[in-house]
Parts: sequence; C-alpha cells; structure tokens
Amino acid sequence: MSAVPPTPQTPDEPAPTAAGGGGRRSLAAALLLGAVGATVVLISSGQIWTSGVATVAGIGTKTLDADGQAITGAPAALAIVALAALVAVFAVRRAGRVLVSALLALSGAGAVAASLFGAGDHAALDAQAAKLSGDVAATVTGLTRTAWPYVTASGALLILVAGLLALRFGGKWPGMGGRYEREGGPRTRAQARRAVDPERPEELWKALDRGEDPTREG
Repeated sequence: MSAVPPTPQTPDEPAPTAAGGGGRRSLAAALLLGAVGATVVLISSGQIWTSGVATVAGIGTKTLDADGQAITGAPAALAIVALAALVAVFAVRRAGRVLVSALLALSGAGAVAASLFGAGDHAALDAQAAKLSGDVAATVTGLTRTAWPYVTASGALLILVAGLLALRFGGKWPGMGGRYEREGGPRTRAQARRAVDPERPEELWKALDRGEDPTREG
C-alpha cells in the first residue's frame, strides 16, 4: 500500500490590500482635512471678528469693525504654508516627508493659537479710533465679538489633524517618484514605446515627431 505524498503547503501570502487600504484612507483623510481646513481659515479670517464704538468729537459715536486680517495675519499666512506643505509632502520621502509633515502640523497648531489669542484682541479697533479722532489715547467701548475667530480656529484644527495623520501614516503614502523607484530605475526608450498603445492616435503622432516609423514593429 503506497503512501500518499503530502500536499505541499504554500505559505500564506500577506494581505497588502488591508495595509494599502489603510494608507489610502489616511491619505484621503489628510488631503481632505488639510484642504478644507486651509480654505476655512482663509475665508473666516477675512470676516468681521470684533466691533466697538468710538466717540469722536464733532461726530459723536461711530461703530468700528475689524476683520481677522486686521487683527492678526498669522492664521491666513499659516494656512498658505499648510497648503504648500500638503503638496510638498508627496514630493519628498523619508526624513524629508517627516519634516514637511511636522511643518504641516505646526502650521495648524500655530493658526489655532493665533486665532484664539486674536479673539480677544481689540488693538486694531483702538488704532482705528485713534486715527479717526486724532487722539492716540482713544479707545473703543461696547466691544462685540463674533464667532469667526473660533471658526478660524476650527479650520486650523483640521490642518493640525492632517499634519498628525501625515506624521503617523505618511511613510505608507506614495510619492511623485513612487512608480519610478518601484520599477528599479528609468525605462529605456524601447520599454517606454512598448508600455503605450501604438494604436492610439496621439502615440502615432508622437512617434512621427521622434522620426520613427509607427507602422514598423519593434
């Protein structure tokens, strides 16, 4: 009675789909949060943050308004830095990506702090009152604060979260040169010609521009 040979066991293959899916999800989340957060900061920092009443001789009382840009330009400037970092994070790898991700997170944190500190600042209104009255010691009264500084801080918080996601998961994200590196080096012209569909009209025109015969099989 012959023994039945054992069935060869194949090693379990890793499931890259789960890891890749996690990387894609974190990438999509960071892009969405960073872009939305920067947009919110740029829009809300241009709204009226605080109002007050100044007493001017010969005019009486006058209501003055100050938007976020007049109070502090830091949130809008940091939002622009964050957008640049969000794009640059795909152009760099390894240590460079960590540094850019940290810059993205710090931009969000700085914008949060600047927005919250600016919510109670009335120096811009006092400057308007002094200019209007000609009295450098003039101040405003009856201060009214809007919710826009806190909306700005909320948008900045989204930028901060995007930066933290980039720091945590950025190593799994693809880069601009990812395909180049995976294939082990630059492709030759012959490999590039084989990689495209020669029947596509635009490829025929490109071949003719290079002085090649697109009807000749390589």
